[in-house]
Amino acid sequence: MKLKQINSIKQTALALSLAMFTNIACAKTTAITNATVYTVASQGILQHATVVIEDDKIIAINPEQVEADETIDAKGRILTPGFIGSMNALGLVEVGAVSLTRDSRDKKADITFDASLAFNPKSTLVAYTRKGGITSNIVTPAGGEGLFAGQSFAANLSGDFESIIAKQNGVIVYLGATSKGSRAQALQALDHKLADIQEKLSKKADNKSEKKEKPAKPLKRNEKVLKSLLAGEKPLLAYADRATDLLALLRLKEKYGLDLVLVGASDAVLIADKIAAADVPVITSAIDNLPSSFDSLHGDLSNMAQLVKAGIKVVLAPKGESHNLNQLRFDAGIAVANGLAKTDAYSALTANVADVFKLNSGRIAIGKNADLVLWSGDPFELSTKVDKMWIAGKEVSTQSRQDALRNRYTSKANMPKAYVK
Repeated sequence: MKLKQINSIKQTALALSLAMFTNIACAKTTAITNATVYTVASQGILQHATVVIEDDKIIAINPEQVEADETIDAKGRILTPGFIGSMNALGLVEVGAVSLTRDSRDKKADITFDASLAFNPKSTLVAYTRKGGITSNIVTPAGGEGLFAGQSFAANLSGDFESIIAKQNGVIVYLGATSKGSRAQALQALDHKLADIQEKLSKKADNKSEKKEKPAKPLKRNEKVLKSLLAGEKPLLAYADRATDLLALLRLKEKYGLDLVLVGASDAVLIADKIAAADVPVITSAIDNLPSSFDSLHGDLSNMAQLVKAGIKVVLAPKGESHNLNQLRFDAGIAVANGLAKTDAYSALTANVADVFKLNSGRIAIGKNADLVLWSGDPFELSTKVDKMWIAGKEVSTQSRQDALRNRYTSKANMPKAYVK
């Protein structure tokens, strides 16, 4: 081997060694001690516990010895997994009344619509949402004129440009009452689309097994998404309220082996036993007790408690826009006041969301993402605030635009308040 090659190899090895050493040296370890830890996992609630995080993961819970670069004494305060919002347009809509700030829908949108391309991590609503202890969110587009509204995606609320966790992780369809036409048409169209792609995939498999010379035509983009639904690779997030629509969706799940998730589902309490038997999660609001249509006459503040009692995995999500998403914990408190166990309320905000959307978060357990919130008191109480928050292991601020405006206009100055900088 030539001397020049040997020197080159040595330089490469040295560079790799330095890079590894730098990564090790930069890895910061933080220990949160003396905390009341709601793990939302098999360990339950831990008193006077220690949680150790390094980089973006939880690496230890109650270790025998604590060695960390930074130690934070929680002084008995509650530590929970970061709450996970879902089924909203956070980062896609800044001001609902201003069309230039709306990126959640397009009349040409179809099943391939990937709204994550328009996600704005610097939206003023992101920091505002963090005030509610929400560290990540499932964002859903509103679609267009077709049957499918597009696909959801997951993002953490760090505000970083690389904050999207998972793209295209669920397929959205809106069913039920319509101002024009019949709800039957949408249900029938969904059935037909799934049947068509199933038949096409079956023919492709037959051609392959028979080793026919003429290759089958490759699948189109929309067909690939439908294929992923049949394979159970993505959940079908189906918005519907009336019991008959929910039952029709349960039959489609059985027929095609879908990973079905019911969204809204005001009438779910009427058929809770069937939904539980089908092992179908329900994403619903805790405070949607006033009917907005004839499809939602059975909304009640106790619905979440009833669904959980029936054995259904429930996810709590507000109905409407994302501007008040930070109040999600108050919705959970209302559900608790109407019969939902506190442990189930925590699950509906964390672990259940992570399970439905296959996220490595939602629990305080070794190996999970270090998305954590340290609270000043009970998270479901109005007076409680976020004391500290970590997203992917990094401490983030809960200061929002509203705080900046308050500080600006309450500062003492010689000029009128409106002109204070």
